[in-house]
Amino acid sequence: MGHLVSTTEAARVLGVQKQTLAVWRLRGKGPRYVRFGGPRGRVGYDIRDLEDWISSRKFDSTAQEATSRGAKGAGR
Repeated sequence: MGHLVSTTEAARVLGVQKQTLAVWRLRGKGPRYVRFGGPRGRVGYDIRDLEDWISSRKFDSTAQEATSRGAKGAGR
């Protein structure tokens, strides 16, 4: 496991709001995360998972992006 960062730090890295990460966790759409202390415990993100998630969203063209979304599901 790599270096863990807080939700605040992960949101900064991804350029989104903390609440967006919460919605993504609920919907299973965002980067992988870890939870400590039960269902209402603290959440952290492995920096390598954030990097992997970013890399998985790199495209060379809008056509490539559309093809990828068709294969993975819209909005993913």
